[in-house]
Amino acid sequence: MIAVLTGDVKNSRADTSLTWLKLLKEGLNRYGKEPKEWEIYRGDSFQLEVSPGEALEASIYLKANLKQIKNIDVRIAIGLGQKHHDAAKITESNGTAFTNSGKCFEQLKKKTLAIQSLDTAFDTQLNLLIELASLTMNNWTPTIAKTIKTALENPGLTQVALAKELEKSQGNISEELSRSGYDGIKQLLEYYQNQVTLL
Repeated sequence: MIAVLTGDVKNSRADTSLTWLKLLKEGLNRYGKEPKEWEIYRGDSFQLEVSPGEALEASIYLKANLKQIKNIDVRIAIGLGQKHHDAAKITESNGTAFTNSGKCFEQLKKKTLAIQSLDTAFDTQLNLLIELASLTMNNWTPTIAKTIKTALENPGLTQVALAKELEKSQGNISEELSRSGYDGIKQLLEYYQNQVTLL
C-alpha cells in the first residue's frame, strides 16, 4: 500500500514573488524526489507519493511550510491504496491510491485536508478528527506556522531548544505551540499511524 497526496496552493496568485513555490518545492523534497515521487503541474497543483504512515504528517508539514506566507494555504487530499503502474513520473503512475486521491480532491470543496482509502469506517473516523484539527490549523498565522514547521522537523527538541533554534523566548514558544493546537496534532498523528497499520 502507498499514499498519494494531491494538492493545490490556495491564493497562489496573491504571492507574486513566488516564495510559495520555493517553499512548496522544499517541502516536497523533504519527502521524495522529483519527478518519480513528486511533481508540480498546472502551475500550483502537485502530487506526492509517500508511505501510508507518513501521509498525514507530510500534509500537515506542507501546510505549515506554506502558511509561513500570509494568506497562502494548501488543500490536500490523501489517497491510500495500491500502485498498479509505476511510471518514471508520478503523474503518469496509477492505481487505487491515485484514484482515491483524485476522488477525494474533487470532493474537498471548502475543506483543506481529507483522506480516502478503501475502508469507509477508517475514512469517516479520520476525516472527522482531521476536520476538527483543521479548525485550528486553517487559522495558523505565519509566525505560528513557522514554529509548527520547526517543531515537526525536530520532534525531539524541548521547548527550550526550539526557542533557541527560532531565537525566541521559551514563553513565546510555549504560547505559540498551545495556540497552534500542537499537542492535539501530535496525538492525531500518533492515532493515525496506529490506525493506518490496521488497514
